[in-house]
Amino acid sequence: MSEAPAPSKEISLPVSPSTPSSPTPTDILTSQVRQARLFLYNNSLAAETGFNNFLSRALHIENAFTNTVASLAPSAESGESLTPGGVYVVVAAMAGSIVSRNRGIFLRTMSPLAFGTVAAWSLLPVTMRNISDLAWEYEKKFPAVADQHLAARERAERIWYTSIAHSQMTRQMMEDKIGEGRKKLEELVSKGH
Repeated sequence: MSEAPAPSKEISLPVSPSTPSSPTPTDILTSQVRQARLFLYNNSLAAETGFNNFLSRALHIENAFTNTVASLAPSAESGESLTPGGVYVVVAAMAGSIVSRNRGIFLRTMSPLAFGTVAAWSLLPVTMRNISDLAWEYEKKFPAVADQHLAARERAERIWYTSIAHSQMTRQMMEDKIGEGRKKLEELVSKGH
């Protein structure tokens, strides 16, 4: 038995004019959906770019901060250890607080700072030099502050060198007076008095 071929059904589509006089509702909806998709895409791309730029800036700041803190540490060749030195500096600052406990607010504020700073420069000289150099780099960004710092440093150095010179002169004067007193005492002893 052979099957007979099925008759083909032809579907006829409505023929639209080649140039419509006004857009159809489907065309209007298509263009509006296209505009909405492009709007969403452009705004999501702008938000993503802004977020990426923000993260880049935040990571750059974090990296700069980390590098700055790492640069303050002493080199391995210096032999300076931060752990015991830092503990000693904190203990010295607390000692300054204890020494000035029943004094005025100015002395109670300044003595821990002074004790801690002296201890830090004595116990952690390389680290303090690194911190001082970093502070100087920041001060150079503000010329007025840098000029005041230089003037204060110059005054402090002049006072230091003057005090050294005065102490040497005082020592020399004391040695001269002691020498004169010894001579007079020797003269008195030699005369037999």
